Amino acid sequence: MSSGRNLAYTPIDNSAVQISRDVASGKRKAAEVLADHFARIDANEADVHAFNLVMRSEAQAAAAAVDAAVAAGRRVGPLAGVPIALKDNMCTRGIDTTCSSKILEGWKPPYDATVVTRLAAAGALIVGKCNLDEFAMGSSTENSAFGPSHNPHDLSKVPGGSSGGSAAAVAAGFAAVSLGSDTGGSIRQPASLCGLIGLKPTYGLVSRYGLIAFASSLDQIGPFAHCVEDAALLLETIAGHDPADSTSLNQPAGPYVPAVADGLANGLAGLRVGIVTELTGEGISPDVLARVEVAASRLRGAGASVGTVSVPSTKLGLSAYYLIAPAECSSNLSRYDGVRYGLRVKGDKAANVEEMMALSRASGFGPEVKRRIMLGTYALSAGYYDAYYGQAQKVRTLIIRDFARAYKDFDLLLTPTSPTTAFAFGDKTNDPMTMYLNDVCTIPSNLSGDPAISVPCGVGDDGMPIGVQLLGPALSEALLFKTAAVIEKGN
Repeated sequence: MSSGRNLAYTPIDNSAVQISRDVASGKRKAAEVLADHFARIDANEADVHAFNLVMRSEAQAAAAAVDAAVAAGRRVGPLAGVPIALKDNMCTRGIDTTCSSKILEGWKPPYDATVVTRLAAAGALIVGKCNLDEFAMGSSTENSAFGPSHNPHDLSKVPGGSSGGSAAAVAAGFAAVSLGSDTGGSIRQPASLCGLIGLKPTYGLVSRYGLIAFASSLDQIGPFAHCVEDAALLLETIAGHDPADSTSLNQPAGPYVPAVADGLANGLAGLRVGIVTELTGEGISPDVLARVEVAASRLRGAGASVGTVSVPSTKLGLSAYYLIAPAECSSNLSRYDGVRYGLRVKGDKAANVEEMMALSRASGFGPEVKRRIMLGTYALSAGYYDAYYGQAQKVRTLIIRDFARAYKDFDLLLTPTSPTTAFAFGDKTNDPMTMYLNDVCTIPSNLSGDPAISVPCGVGDDGMPIGVQLLGPALSEALLFKTAAVIEKGN
């Protein structure tokens, strides 16, 4: 593999929206679209390592079913013939689901995640399960038990994380769109580093049933795409109430695609956008800040007013997150004990059940997962709960209140997505705190539960992609898409 080699793919008339229209009309065969994408996978996956598993036969069977339905004159779904990749923490019935961890070696879920069921019903072709930081804990995909994914824009750089494989798959043209999960920025940060659209929806808008939990009050599934319209179409497909998820919002979702056309046709007159001062200061690279100003200029050009706003408690977001998320992870990952499923260390190495559990967890979990389990267990332990976890939850409440105040004066907020462009492998692995700072701009939206989207906005001094982030109040996805489309138009 040559350092710095570029395998990024820019679709021309090959968006998910265009593919589905062409397939539904009979202009293109789903099987032909799929073959084109598999050809790119076969040529470049060895260098990119976006996938833990390529689902060739399953995708081919789905493509044949779509083509048969079109030939018979039957109506097909809104994603008919669209190749899509899934982060490997979403359950697929009878197909390995690993979370990029040895602890889940050999586990095949007995059910599909709700988003998987909805994609299948929409005619999408699932081409594979994507690599991630183990159990979604990381910002570079370097924590995967199966080795890192590489940024298609520069193979010597990380694609971000934890959904790095999902981002790399779309950036390399292996899939038209993909799904990731976002707990502290794990969709938006890799979207920024790989030059993609990445959306974290409002908490509860997309079902978490079948998403293997990291931090249950923060996790949310969302789309990666080359363009805003594709992301809007994908969200329309997967969003909506699910009785299988107790946190699912019981109200209609969407539509979102019309908002994109509205923004492009009618502009943003009357829209108030605030640049968050706490997230545009120290620690943010000058070339990233320059692109935020470019985005602000584009919004002004479309009729929006852009000012500055203070959201003071966002400075505390990182500290609160790294108490709340590890605490929830400690609880959620206690189920991996070598008894019910996955890896089990047995035989001469374990004298009894307790030793078997300890050895299975020690062998199955990687260093970052162990670190977060220990942090979370400590924060929840007797005598420390109120001082750490309790205090972090109070900070979370402050963040929610500060955002609510900001949204009284502004419709949307604007920030960088990531403090820097993509960095080289190994640059930040020896200092966990430096790695954690990658999520300083994205974490506040997870703590508040509000939606946020990363939109490509040019490149940095090193020629690598830069994304800017739009944040909105709960259920403002249509407005986010409308505004993101204006920023995207300037690219």
